[in-house]
Amino acid sequence: MIHRTGERTYVTNSIDEAAPPDVKRALSTSSDIFNERESSVRSYCRSFPATFASAKGAYLTDAEGRSYIDFLAGAGALNYGHNHDTIKAALIAYVAGDGLTHGLDLHTVAKQHFLETFDRLILKPRGLDYKVQFTGPTGTNAVEAALKIARNVTGRTGIFSFMGGYHGDSLGSLSATANRAHREAAGVPLHDVTFLPFPSGVMSEIDTLTYLRSVLLDTHSGIELPAGIIVETIQAEGGINVAPIAWLRELRTICDDHGIILIIDEIQTGCGRTGPFFSFERAGIVPDVVTVSKSISGYGLPMSLTLLKPELDTWQPGEHTGTFRGNQLAFVAATVAMELFETEEISERVAKHERTIETSLERLNAIDKRIEIRGIGMLWGADTAAIDPNGELAREISQRCFADGLIVERVGRNDTVLKVLPPLNIDEATLQAGLAILTDATRACLNR
Repeated sequence: MIHRTGERTYVTNSIDEAAPPDVKRALSTSSDIFNERESSVRSYCRSFPATFASAKGAYLTDAEGRSYIDFLAGAGALNYGHNHDTIKAALIAYVAGDGLTHGLDLHTVAKQHFLETFDRLILKPRGLDYKVQFTGPTGTNAVEAALKIARNVTGRTGIFSFMGGYHGDSLGSLSATANRAHREAAGVPLHDVTFLPFPSGVMSEIDTLTYLRSVLLDTHSGIELPAGIIVETIQAEGGINVAPIAWLRELRTICDDHGIILIIDEIQTGCGRTGPFFSFERAGIVPDVVTVSKSISGYGLPMSLTLLKPELDTWQPGEHTGTFRGNQLAFVAATVAMELFETEEISERVAKHERTIETSLERLNAIDKRIEIRGIGMLWGADTAAIDPNGELAREISQRCFADGLIVERVGRNDTVLKVLPPLNIDEATLQAGLAILTDATRACLNR
């Protein structure tokens, strides 16, 4: 339930509606089993230390009955929120009817329905012609396949990626991920990737594409022609850095001019997050390869796709495989989710919510002009780096939000950016309540 008392907005639960959750109580765990038995690699639970028991729509509820507005949305895997009734009903019916829950890459009715719906609702209306490769269950698997096919098709080894970019943590995708801490965890040298400045964020003043053309044309640049260039149209984990439309179009032209495979990573930005189904649509370009994951299943079920132009689909049977390629339950959920994208008018809802989010975040800038607001659609960030480049302020704001009933993640260099990533179908009142909590927490932490 949403409450507002004086200048403070918070979420309470049926157990104690008289006051906001106590900060100390909110930041304590209810069980030691996680510390005793779960690996130290865990991360999100350290920022949001509650034991969650249920979830619905844009809300998470912990084991003690406290509710939280969810601006994390499974790191972008829950565009339709938690336990959407229509998708849930389809899954229950499928399981009750003894539908396959595992099928390797066998032909199944669930896969058939997914492919037919994907072709009818997503590809054909956009004039896109892609082969669909079902990879392992997470986004990094889709990236691995994309990098491998670019190298196999071109016969070249190099990949160009961008500073601030994140593409996964398995060795191939990690080689194209810029985060130094993630890269150091590999334990081995990461080869064959050249990093370029991204046109937004800390490197925005550098003319990357002029430099790129020079590198490719200069016989003495010392850099070989790459197999592919992988890019996010909006760097999400990198700090909500938005690539300009003209920049994306010129990058497409450069790839065409030099026979380079253009790979667009849509793992967090796709499935309606920026408004259109694919974030690259705003630039009017057609990538050679597209990686899709997270919200493609619509229900948080593991599923990843690598979309290939037909002439790039040169795989030999079984050449790139995996036991959990093609999640049958995810096929069922995704088929319904694609229908909902149309019937629930998700693009229109995102456009409406975009205005609400931008207007609200501008209030943070009014509180302190040093807070920089960036974003598009329903992927936004408030960057506190100019106030505290070490990220301590952003951490305090996030913790205060959590204590008051809002889950909001930190991203970017030194985690200085508060990332607003709610479900796309969140209702307006809940969205505004979550944004009010963020505003109040920012004001309180700055005043302190």
